[in-house]
Amino acid sequence: MALTQALDIASLHSAYRQGNLTPARLVEHLLSLADTHGHDPAWITRLTREQLAPYLQRLEGESPETLPLYGIPFAIKDNIDLAGVPTTAGCPAFAYTPSEHAFVVQRLIDAGAIPMGKTNLDQFATGLVGERALEVYGTPANAFDPTRVPGGSSSGSAVVTAAGMVSFALGTDTAGSGRVPACFHNLYGVKPSLGLLSTRGVVPACATLDTISLFTFTADDAAKVLSITAAYDDQCAWSRKHDFAVHARRYGKAPSAFRFGVPPETQWQTDAAYTQGMHQAIAHLEALGGEKVELDCAPLLAAARLLYEGPWVAERYHVIRELMASHPEAVHPVTFQITQGGATPLAVDAFDARYQLAEFKRQADALIAQVDVMLSPTTVTHPTKADVAADPIGVNSRLGTWTNFMNLLDYSALAVPVALSESGLPAGVTLFGPAFADLMLLSLARALEARVMLPLGATGIAHPPLADLATTAQDGHMEIVVCGAHLSGLPLNHQLTERGGVLHEASQTAPCYKLFALAGGPPSRPALLRDAGGQAIDVEVWRLPVETVGSFLAGIPAPLGLGQVELASGRWACGFICTAGALNESGTARDITEFGSWRKWLASHA
Repeated sequence: MALTQALDIASLHSAYRQGNLTPARLVEHLLSLADTHGHDPAWITRLTREQLAPYLQRLEGESPETLPLYGIPFAIKDNIDLAGVPTTAGCPAFAYTPSEHAFVVQRLIDAGAIPMGKTNLDQFATGLVGERALEVYGTPANAFDPTRVPGGSSSGSAVVTAAGMVSFALGTDTAGSGRVPACFHNLYGVKPSLGLLSTRGVVPACATLDTISLFTFTADDAAKVLSITAAYDDQCAWSRKHDFAVHARRYGKAPSAFRFGVPPETQWQTDAAYTQGMHQAIAHLEALGGEKVELDCAPLLAAARLLYEGPWVAERYHVIRELMASHPEAVHPVTFQITQGGATPLAVDAFDARYQLAEFKRQADALIAQVDVMLSPTTVTHPTKADVAADPIGVNSRLGTWTNFMNLLDYSALAVPVALSESGLPAGVTLFGPAFADLMLLSLARALEARVMLPLGATGIAHPPLADLATTAQDGHMEIVVCGAHLSGLPLNHQLTERGGVLHEASQTAPCYKLFALAGGPPSRPALLRDAGGQAIDVEVWRLPVETVGSFLAGIPAPLGLGQVELASGRWACGFICTAGALNESGTARDITEFGSWRKWLASHA
């Protein structure tokens, strides 16, 4: 594999489909690179070839058409569980080995993703600088400039993604731990709405504020990973029910006219590079049809200052108080100093802080209700390691100016790269809005992405062309490719029409599919399989209202499933496919590819 292989999901899947790459070859390449570099402080645990073998074996007989994250390597912040691998939270004395994956990790693996290892962090996810790792692990080096801090607490996750060691990574975000390192590494940093992603299997920092965060190269990758991980978990006390799956099909459509709120420049507190990044983002949003509305963000900034003054420090103390008492030397000195402050507040102090926060939220909600989306700096500067060593708490506090309030106020937020400064360092901004506005933020970020097209992370690899999202209808409908009994006039077509389905076009697949007839159904079922020895197969593309898709899919029997089908035009659309493994297991499949059409095969049996 060439060293210039882009690791974004679309590029990897394209290489897999063309036969230029396999997951096994990709993993071996990544492992060989790691072997060459030796110890890397960005990782706490890298999986061995033996540990990775089961994940690769699980992909046999599968493809990008059957698994949405087929063969996609990812990293996991080491406060999130991966079965059989120690979870340290950056502290060997705290470490334990889980028997189960975290809920979100399990969903990613089920979707075909390959966990490459566990990444370093500011100990117990306390810090925005990335400099609070223990000496035994080392401190991750910023992928752009080793004299600068990597950002934290999800330092390792940002570094390994930006450096091209994985396609995406999981972090956590309580006060900016996912957004600040994303900003420092030219990555998209998704801070999902609280409860959108389950935190079961996550070592808490502040359980009431924590969320798993995502680091990706592109907005499309973020939307795909989010769509897989955003599932309600009835075993997680912090999980919230939502209708994310319905809205996921609308991703990608940025509004043609919108109002975006911006704090007055006197409140930004940014250095020159980040000030310039804000101005560039404003110009891009205006070019996209946005109307800038200046809003006094004092209530948001006031809420941010509560984070390390109120009950949330006590919540951090709650997690590690026994360790601090029994093994104080095991806790990073700065982490100990900050967390120890949570041991003394009175209960009345907690209520005072909650009452203040409620008032700030009332004011903040009224403020952002005036616009469709808010724009702010992600952080205000990019300090050097020397800056942090001289003032570890003060510099950290300044980095959280525009991040600390987001979870406190129950907002969704997205760190978006917008430029590389004259010194070659990334400059980014944050889009934010109310809870569950995640996809709207990503859609607008995608429109920004199309204007800037920065290289991927710190790899220097040019940004690939944005994928055609035409396969996802933008008006509340989803396109479904059918090839058998759901075709017009055939026995199951009513399942589409009764749900408001409309025929969009009659078409053919790309000339690389085989068609099989499976026993059962009325009178039998079609199985479409991508195969280099195949041919074009007649299909129809139907448009189905998104809210009816779930009930439609529920009636589709195994071994059929929904995947991506390449049409003759070269675009991809959702359709019914069958994996080679499932086809072999059925034992009753008849190859009818030569007919080129389900209708023609039926006619031959009339």
